[in-house]
Amino acid sequence: MKASADLHIEVLETLFTVAWGAAVTTGQRQSMATAWSRCIGNPRPNTPEVAPGTAGLPFTASIYFDSKLPGVGVRHLGSDSFEGLAEAVTSEVTIAAILERAGELTLLHACGVSDPGGAVIALVAKSGTGKTTASSQLARTFGYITDETVAIRADGSVVPYPKPLSVKQATPGAAKLQVGPDELGLHVAPGEPRITAIALLDRLAGADYQLPIIEPVPLMEAVLALIPDTSSQTAVFQPLQSLCRLIDSVGGVFRVSYSEAADLVDSLAPLFLTDPKNPPEAAKSWSPAMKEPEMESVADPAGEQPAEPIPAGWLQAAAAVDAVEIGEDLLVLTEAELTRLSGIGPIIWKSARRPISMQTLVSRIEALHGLPEGYEALLDEAVDGLVGRGLLLRD
Repeated sequence: MKASADLHIEVLETLFTVAWGAAVTTGQRQSMATAWSRCIGNPRPNTPEVAPGTAGLPFTASIYFDSKLPGVGVRHLGSDSFEGLAEAVTSEVTIAAILERAGELTLLHACGVSDPGGAVIALVAKSGTGKTTASSQLARTFGYITDETVAIRADGSVVPYPKPLSVKQATPGAAKLQVGPDELGLHVAPGEPRITAIALLDRLAGADYQLPIIEPVPLMEAVLALIPDTSSQTAVFQPLQSLCRLIDSVGGVFRVSYSEAADLVDSLAPLFLTDPKNPPEAAKSWSPAMKEPEMESVADPAGEQPAEPIPAGWLQAAAAVDAVEIGEDLLVLTEAELTRLSGIGPIIWKSARRPISMQTLVSRIEALHGLPEGYEALLDEAVDGLVGRGLLLRD
């Protein structure tokens, strides 16, 4: 296979070469070049001219890229159909690009559209809940940023990912077709896009028809909704704090409840009105619950101090990636999960950032909340719950 038949694309500022196997026809290669036309990048040097096959599968491709992760700059794919191979290429390229930018960008599972001035709305939704349909409708009026991942730098600028749209076929279980934005008549996004609004898409499938309703989402609910729909957010320095700062910069998160994607065009227009160069002054309703030295030790485990021993009967909070206070509640993010603490949970966790005796802990709870009758059982239950969630250690 000649190198000129390879597909060279740039995804989230990473260069990829897709080397097709012998069974992929000239027409099929051209169809993918057309589908990826808005992501075409420079050829990478030293790409093998012949891609190794995948045993037992007729349609093959190899993906090459320069990776910051050792030994993972190549993917070999195979499928029993070209459509299946094309879908696999799109998926693998997306995943690899996301992993390459982990810790550098906030990566929302969202479709993104922009106005002529570069203001971007990120419409967050899980796979299979309408992102692609919303993108194909909205980007006939607005600029097409992506139907998959809205990548946001710390300064609010957006890295476009105008990938092919993965369109379902009528046959159940069939591979999705990779259709380029030009083929669908989607508008090209302007240069230097910046995030202006974030909204949670809530398609009311099967319900009575309803015109779109846009309503603000409380910060706690917004963070809880966004964290599962981000990629590699735990790799970002101060992941919860950075997400809260992003939400502040766009004036909060909105929920868009709708029945038909075609109705979104007029309804979303007001969300573009925020000047991305002068974001609104959102009332800051959160505060960090971990000090910066703690964050640095999480980012650089080699620099951590030896763990302090826990005296018998004392408690200590387990290692966390980040934590923020929102109102009277506390969000704690570990490598494993995000946990919301209410009631006496926040004071227990914050007090136990260094080893603490039960007697001292009771004194702190009493000063803040008072001690109701039977508090011992309530405290034991709360401590057991935090230990069970892996947020608290005890000897």
